[in-house]
Amino acid sequence: MAQLQPLKSGYYVWNYVPSVAAAIIFILLFLAITSFHFWKIYKTKVHVTLPFAIGGLFEFIGYAARAAAHDKTGKLMPFVIQSVFVLIAPTLFAAAVYMVLGRIIRSVRGEKYSPIRVELVTRTFVMCDILTFLVQGSGAGMMAIGSLSKTGQNIVLAGLILQIVAFSLFIVTAAIFYQRITRYITAPAAFSTNEVPWKKHLWNLFAISGLILIRSIFRVIEYALGSDGYLLKQEWCLYIFDTVPMFIAMVCFAICHPAELQPFLRGLEAELSETAVLKS
Repeated sequence: MAQLQPLKSGYYVWNYVPSVAAAIIFILLFLAITSFHFWKIYKTKVHVTLPFAIGGLFEFIGYAARAAAHDKTGKLMPFVIQSVFVLIAPTLFAAAVYMVLGRIIRSVRGEKYSPIRVELVTRTFVMCDILTFLVQGSGAGMMAIGSLSKTGQNIVLAGLILQIVAFSLFIVTAAIFYQRITRYITAPAAFSTNEVPWKKHLWNLFAISGLILIRSIFRVIEYALGSDGYLLKQEWCLYIFDTVPMFIAMVCFAICHPAELQPFLRGLEAELSETAVLKS
């Protein structure tokens, strides 16, 4: 039976022996849903969900490392791999969500109802996402070093708080757009209401955003309580408040895939081309 082991330095990086059964279940689940997303990208040539697929690959790698760590809790590398990959995968999910909002807005010709210029929606929030990605990644790596563990936790905590702030602003942006486009719906949008499934995709974004937000709040509380806190000492908390929500988020994007919007975006490109020809 596997037992909790310290590093050679005597420092314990794990608070429990990770469950190999739970890890294998989600290895298989993330492998299946990630494979679907990569297949969908290949089939539709719509690459906006590529960060989502890569995030799923990160989840797969992270839980594979957790399974490998079951009888290697005294080894540093499995802990570092699972800690970094599981922690930063949702930032890639968030990046895809940011990009899809811009496509929804364009699909209904609703640019003027977005509180932020459409070109800046993706750019602004993705830049925030990249920053939180780097901050959380560096902090997660430092956590494996005994003398820097507390500093690493504080850095991760700062990255998570920044992610929550950015994500909350994104949700507000999407909600304002929804309110405006519903109240002052454009002629193209009105015409396409029965054609473009923009409401379905927007509500799907809200659902995925809520799942990512729940997970991020859990992580903030987890790291705020510290290494001696209840959440970092109980493995079930990670699976309930992080693993399961992220898997559901991937399933939501699989069911309501942004490739559905592609024909309407092509129509917009054709309109813009015709307008440019007429003006010339």
